[in-house]
Formats: sequence, C-alpha cells, structure tokens
Amino acid sequence: MDRKEKVIVIDFGGQYNQLVARRVRECNVYCEIYSYKTDLEQIKAMNPKGIILTGGPNSCYEEGAPTYQEELFSLGIPVLGLCYGAQLMMHVLGGRVEKAPVREYGKIQVSVDSSSPLFDDVSETTVCWMSHNDYISQAALGFRIIAHTADCPVAAAECAKKKLYAIQFHPEVLHTVEGTKMLYNFVRGVCGCAGTWRMDSFVEESVKQIREKVGGGKVLLALSGGVDSSVAAGLLSRAIGKQLTCVFVDHGLLRKDEGDEVEAVFGQDGDFDLNFIRVNAQERYYAKLAGVTEPERKRKIIGEEFIRVFEEEAKKIGAVDFLAQGTIYPDVVESGLGGESAVIKSHHNVGGLPDYVDFKEIIEPLRDLFKDEVRKAGLELGIPEKLVYRQPFPGPGLGIRIIGEVTAEKVRIVQDADAIYREEIAKAGLDRSIGQYFAALTNMRSVGVMGDERTYDYAVALRAVNTVDFMTAESAEVPFEVLQMVMSRIINEVRGVNRVFYDLTSKPPGTIEFE
Repeated sequence: MDRKEKVIVIDFGGQYNQLVARRVRECNVYCEIYSYKTDLEQIKAMNPKGIILTGGPNSCYEEGAPTYQEELFSLGIPVLGLCYGAQLMMHVLGGRVEKAPVREYGKIQVSVDSSSPLFDDVSETTVCWMSHNDYISQAALGFRIIAHTADCPVAAAECAKKKLYAIQFHPEVLHTVEGTKMLYNFVRGVCGCAGTWRMDSFVEESVKQIREKVGGGKVLLALSGGVDSSVAAGLLSRAIGKQLTCVFVDHGLLRKDEGDEVEAVFGQDGDFDLNFIRVNAQERYYAKLAGVTEPERKRKIIGEEFIRVFEEEAKKIGAVDFLAQGTIYPDVVESGLGGESAVIKSHHNVGGLPDYVDFKEIIEPLRDLFKDEVRKAGLELGIPEKLVYRQPFPGPGLGIRIIGEVTAEKVRIVQDADAIYREEIAKAGLDRSIGQYFAALTNMRSVGVMGDERTYDYAVALRAVNTVDFMTAESAEVPFEVLQMVMSRIINEVRGVNRVFYDLTSKPPGTIEFE
C-alpha cells in the first residue's frame, strides 16, 4: 500500500473521533488514529503530511485535562484542531479559552471567510454542527479569525504562515453541510496530499499482513453471516485458504430462518472455499439468559458464550492459533477501546470478551473500517452484492432487540414481527434506500381488544434509520401506508402482540439498537 501520504489523527476522547479518519480516507488519503498520550518523537518518525486534533469532553484550561506539547505546532506539519482540538491549540499557543456565555449545541449558521484555503468553495454562510460549553475568547498571536457565529466570536482561526487551523465546530459529522469539503481542503489543499489511497490497496495490504502474521497457523473465525464477518471471511480465505475454519454459532437469537440461510451461503454447497461448522446452541443461550434483564449483562453473557463455544470447537479441530472477528470501527469506539472515548455500550466481539481466551492472538482485519468501507472491501473481494448489502445485524442478535428477559417465546414474537416488517419494506421498494430497519420487542404490555375480547399483550417497536457511518443516524420517513400495513399484519399474524409503535429517535441521543 502506498503509505507515503499519511494523515495522523490525535484522539482527545470525543465520540466522533473515528469519523475524522473516515472523512480523511474519503479524500483517498491513508489515515491512522493515535491517543494524545503518543510520544511526539513517534509522531515525527511517521512523517505525516498533516495532523488533526479531535474533539473531547474536557476543558483544556483545567488541571489534568488532555494536552499536547507546544512543539507539535512548530514541526512545519499542517495542524487542524477540531472543537476541543481547536481550543487546545489556542490555549497552548497563548490564546484564551473560557466558559462560553452561551453554550452552542446543534446545527448553527456560521459565517466564514472564503479567502481562507480551509473554506475554499464553501458558502459564506453555512450550517455547521456545534457542541461546546467553552469557547475561544481570544485567538493566539499570529492567528486571524476566519469564521464566527452570533454567539461564538472565534468559530475558526488560522495562522496561514505556519499552516495551523482551528475550527470550533465538527466538520466530520454529516450535520455540517460542507464539512467534507473543509476537510478535503485541509488534506488535499493545505497538506498537499495527492490522494492515491484506495480500497483495493487496503485489501491487498490486509491479505499480505494476514499471511505474515498467521504463517502456517490455523485460524478460527466467528461467522455470523452478516456483512462484517462475511467480509472478514473473504479476506482471510483469500490470504490463507483452508487454514481458516469458520464457526457459525446459531444462538437462537437470529432473524427468522437466518440460520439456514447462512448455512446455504457458507456451507458445503455455498460459494466459499472454506471449512464451515454450524453449532446449534439455542437452548444453551436461553438457559444462560434466563432471568437476566440488564442490557450490559446480556451482552457480556452472549459474548462470553461465543468464546466458550469457539474454545470447544477449537479443541475438536486441534491446535488453533488465532481467533478472527469481524470487529469494525464503530464497535471499537462504542466499546471505549478506540483511544480515550467513553463507553457507550460493549459489543460482543470487543468489550464483551471474557478475561480468559484460549487463543494465542485475536485477528480483526476490519478494525479500522466503517460499515460503508467494509462493503466496498466486500465488493473488491468479489463477495456477492446481496450479501454485501444485507441488513446490518448486531452480534448479540435479537438479545438486544428484546427489552428485558430473553425467552424462546419473545424470540418467536420478534422474529415473526421483524420478518413481516422486512417483507413489507421490500415490497414497497424501500429496502435499499433505508439504512437499517428492524422490529424490536418492548417490555411493555398493555390492554387491547381483539375480536370483542380483552387482551393483555406486548408492544412491538419498529425502527428505521438512515446513516452513512453508523455513528450518527436520523429516523427514516417510511410512508404512513407502509407502516399501517406492517402494523395490521403484525397484530393479525403475530400471536402475543396488540400494539405497534414507530421509533422516531435519532442518534445521538439514542443508539440505533435498543440496548
């Protein structure tokens, strides 16, 4: 892979930090993320073409707040500070940062100076996403103000001579209408990157790295049949062929008929040349989850059982050196493992790992990618389009789409309701235009009337969101007549349901899944 061009993202603990790397890669420039604790000498040794400082939850002027040494800004390497990163740049270089008289949060109109290379071809008034309690009350010496809002006098500042740029808002999120353009201007314009990195380079480099790491060893892959684990399987099979064994655990928390579908694609009669084992562990999971209602506990149990099943299968196979997983970037950041970010929820394939794992090492070839990048890699590997664009499905499965205790009866209800919902969405021709959609089972029971009789049954919640990166999401506008049809069919066809809700919550403040 051509890594002569590299942009380094220094992570100060915000929730959108992985998006910064993703946007840089959209500019066809290779990018890596490092903690703010990374030594300056190490940063210098990488010889990056540019450095981006991310947002974070702290106040840079408080004792013990994450910081970086002043020398970073005199290396001659262009630096872009975002939100906390902007405030830190000003603070370290002698400007003033303090509690803002007016806190800004959400979509804000920003006036920009389009003569700055950072705002080349950006509208003079543009909508940006703000999220800050502090503000830059005075820019550091040598900087000129290049953007402001009604309440924020320094929304952006530059020292063109030293190629230092500070932006108070978040250009990496989709709510900042021209944010991608701004990051492109920095990476391709200010940093002078040519943009030669492509997804085929990622596949080629990953295959090479896997071969080097695995050598003659055996690899066991957790295969769910979803996009992430399927692309991981494609990468690994290209790299090491029959040294790979894929274990598919049917934990009884899959969508309707999904176990058989996965086996049809990856089993003996499927298109993939790999060792495939299906483990039917439904009863084992239901027994472990009996009486458990706390979401994190459910995730941990499901994650731990995954590992236990793999250990058992590994012993049957013989010596297995590596466990492979389809972990992707949003999993890592939401589990609090991507630098300094706070834990939102643990994922079965990262935060859910037990302390003891009977494998030499874990291989996560997709750990640096976002969902849309995983799909691109899948197409590059020749994985069928129907599989690459399959609806995302979490590792813990329906276990986190059932609020409260998981039982076989509740699984049946949500499987049937979800199958109807997906069928009607496809009939309406919406299956490729909506990012993710599914039915979940609430823990709410209420009185209803069916056939002149009183009922006391569950409420199903329908979820449909549009998202590019799965870090932010907006509720999708499903036509009312489609929702009416879904509601009618679920209540008439699914035993145990007498109400259907539609969830309008965006992410943030909600998550895409229910638990």
